[in-house]
Amino acid sequence: MDGTVAMWAAALQFLAAGLVGGFCVLEWVWWRGELRVAGAAWTLAWSAILALGFAASGTVVLAPAGPVATCLLYVSAQLTAGVVLVALPATQAYTSGPRVRWFVVVAGAVVALRGALWFGTDLVVRDLPGSTQAAPGPLDGPLLLLAVAVVIVYVAAAAGSTRVRGIGLLLIVSAALSVVALVAAYLVDPRSQPALLTALWPLPLGIGLELLALQRLRGTQRAARLEHLMRDATARISNAAWFLTDAEALLVRARDESRVILDDPSIEGSLRPLPRHRFVAELYSGDGRSVTARERVFLMDLALVISAVAERQELASRLGRSAATDALTHLPNRHALDDQLRSVLERADVERTRVGLLHCDVDGFKKANDRNGHAWGDAALVQVADHLRSVVDPTCIIARVGGDEFVVVVPRAANDQSLVELGRRIRDGLAGREADPAAPALNVGIATWTPGAIIDPDALMTNADTATLEAKRTHAGVQLFDRALRTRVLTDARLLQSLESGIGLGEFTSHFQPIVDAQTLEVIELEALARWTHGGRTLLPGEWLARAEQSGLIVPIGRALLESSRAGLDRFALPVAVNIAARQLAEPDFLEHLERSWGDGAWDRLTVEVTESALFDDHLDARAKLVELRSRGVRISLDDFGTGYSSLSRLALLPVDVLKVDQSFVREIGTERGLAVIRAILALAEAHGLDVIAEGVERVSELTALVELGVTRVQGNLLGRPSANLPVRYSQVRPPAAAASRHRHGTGRTTSRSGEPGDTPTGSTETVAVRPAASV
Repeated sequence: MDGTVAMWAAALQFLAAGLVGGFCVLEWVWWRGELRVAGAAWTLAWSAILALGFAASGTVVLAPAGPVATCLLYVSAQLTAGVVLVALPATQAYTSGPRVRWFVVVAGAVVALRGALWFGTDLVVRDLPGSTQAAPGPLDGPLLLLAVAVVIVYVAAAAGSTRVRGIGLLLIVSAALSVVALVAAYLVDPRSQPALLTALWPLPLGIGLELLALQRLRGTQRAARLEHLMRDATARISNAAWFLTDAEALLVRARDESRVILDDPSIEGSLRPLPRHRFVAELYSGDGRSVTARERVFLMDLALVISAVAERQELASRLGRSAATDALTHLPNRHALDDQLRSVLERADVERTRVGLLHCDVDGFKKANDRNGHAWGDAALVQVADHLRSVVDPTCIIARVGGDEFVVVVPRAANDQSLVELGRRIRDGLAGREADPAAPALNVGIATWTPGAIIDPDALMTNADTATLEAKRTHAGVQLFDRALRTRVLTDARLLQSLESGIGLGEFTSHFQPIVDAQTLEVIELEALARWTHGGRTLLPGEWLARAEQSGLIVPIGRALLESSRAGLDRFALPVAVNIAARQLAEPDFLEHLERSWGDGAWDRLTVEVTESALFDDHLDARAKLVELRSRGVRISLDDFGTGYSSLSRLALLPVDVLKVDQSFVREIGTERGLAVIRAILALAEAHGLDVIAEGVERVSELTALVELGVTRVQGNLLGRPSANLPVRYSQVRPPAAAASRHRHGTGRTTSRSGEPGDTPTGSTETVAVRPAASV
């Protein structure tokens, strides 16, 4: 080859090597961007071999004759064979054609044979006579062209099964040109000028490969840009999901985003509810255009965000309804009523109209619920709710504010009489719906708000609740919170405040009334009666006891009474009876408080006096506590016997030592009926081994009759009024000596309502001489 031609051939080969090598960098970027897919990898490998082949061929031209040139020539020949061999897997990766293994085996065997024959024979390469330049041997061209033929067969098979277009067709054309140049290079005389084809035959293939690499690289860049756009859109929709409360609006926004990013104006969206409060969203192409796998994932991600927002909003809505709605009756609850009632009052203040509030309470619901079961209780509450819906006007607000409490708010209420009539319809209508005696009955309390009054929903509710309690107390069924009731409530509130301050100031003390021997009139025991010294005067239990029991203040008052009773025991050296209220006995820590108040020891000098109702309201718990006290030596007295719930069977089971005959029977002792009742009580006490005390003795005739019947212990104003000191009076009147009893009964009491000043009948001047016991 002429030196000038050789130089030009080498320059072109080095130029091609540089260009192809530069494109290898781009192909490497493509390979990385395509996540190392097979097509990008084989394109990179094919281009790298081409670049090395160009460089090796150019070096061979410039290298001087000798072993180095021979080695470079061998390397160049093998790189040329490598270009042919790599074409098989590269074509299979591009076209997803048939299996390429046996084609690679055949072509590889041919290439390996060509490489093996290079050494020791002149079949592949030979020296030209009179020249230092080597020339192809007789088998070099045929073996290489045989390998090329194998590649052509496979390319034809792969192209037949795949639709080739665009850059693929251009690559086939460039490969065909390279094959033609290769064939032409072997057909010409190597010593002629056209031998330039031998050096540059891979150039068309390299150009085709680089165009393919550029096209794929641009596709990768477009895909990466689209990926970023889709990721940003998903992030924007996800962020908007925290602020948009309407899933449909978010769906429209996601649809518009996907239309712009995917360049498809036909994309539509849908949102459908599923069972169990679930939702499914979908974004799809309306004209049926197929989307790529990545685009499908993008649309599914947006749909999942929308579905999550719809489910979150549904959950929030359900939680909001649950927070403001009673689960059983589906009425507004107390929280919702507070808001609605305030809104009604504020609107009424603007409109200058009245507002009525009816508080409905199911009478005796707790006991009926315990007796009939919770299923009955739930059904009863639902029945009340349905009844209220059917009776009141739709403009009214109905709410359940407690276990068995309902409220009806009447906007623009008429006069008080119309509200009372509505309350009666509510009560009477429910009572008339069922013939079942276990059907619920309502107590209705009514309160009103008038324009100009302070807007205070809590006060209005409290007034209605107070009216309900008054309706229950008086058995009226319906009660209006009027001026008289308001006055009583204010008085009651002042009394409660005074009671609380009186407890703190230690104003509650004990006055003692004697219990005497009916024959000798000797004081044998004292009953401690509570007295309240307040505002410079002593208040009797009749003025404050009921309120103290209702409020629970009777518990600390009872503790103070126990402490002062123990002081009386130490002072007078006489046994003391202390009255215990039902509320005290029901306290879980009753025994502990009694121990602290009474102190250690002297249990046999204490009599605990309870009423029949205290024993039977919670008889198991009360009986256990009284049994524990009896085990310590405390005597138990049943006060006001005959006026409560006692029966013969129950009396035998109670831990009782003493029966106290109620003063109502003592006052009727002059009649046959009264005499018969007391005889029956005495016989009952004797049958059960119990002592008897008759209380409320006010006349000598009563004392005489009791002694004749055999009552040995008596108590009353005739025998001594309650006093802070030892109650002893002297008189010339004494009971007949012949009235001795055949039987003895006795013990004491804690709180008595018979010994209050003023209980003596008007005009009575009877007195008896009472003396203290010898131990005093």
